Amino acid sequence: MRFRLIPRDESFYPLFEDQADRIAATAVALQGLVGTLPVSDAGVRAILDAERAGDEVTDRIRRLLDTSIVTPFDREDIQALANNLDDVLDEMRAVADHLQLHNISAAVPGVDEQLALLTKAGATCAELVRSLRTLRNVPAKAHEIERLESEADGMYRRVTAELFNGRHDALEILKWKDIVEAIEAAIDAIEDASDVVQFIAVKHA
Repeated sequence: MRFRLIPRDESFYPLFEDQADRIAATAVALQGLVGTLPVSDAGVRAILDAERAGDEVTDRIRRLLDTSIVTPFDREDIQALANNLDDVLDEMRAVADHLQLHNISAAVPGVDEQLALLTKAGATCAELVRSLRTLRNVPAKAHEIERLESEADGMYRRVTAELFNGRHDALEILKWKDIVEAIEAAIDAIEDASDVVQFIAVKHA
């Protein structure tokens, strides 16, 4: 057993867990927002508040990196994971912004399935991030996120094909294109975060 003269700073774990839990909760809120179009101002505001709270957590992680002597894993991995989780919240905020700014009143087919995959990926991301403390069950959780991201890619292509099938006017296409791309980007960012956790697990196995 190796002994450390200076103990590792364990305060990163609850910050990451808080951020991942926020992602899971915001994905559920976003799914509910689209399920009750047109969006309510209060519903959009809740998602914007979650994104701002996430920014504060990201800033706390960066400040902690500046002051911690011994981190639980490599500094560049901590920064990468913080950035990826922050990106997820940024993209979900973008979805809420577009829904409100474009005065969306009805969803196009497939978007609800896209958001359901985002919700599942968000919940699995929260479980994966909690596994950072012990690095147990990382492969299984990461594999599930990869599966969901692959399914989301197919759904994104189907929704995009729906938009351009000739049954929608040009303005509606432009509005929804921004939204479905932001949902896809949020799921991609979750997979990016998952890749970082897997990398950490391999390095510390």
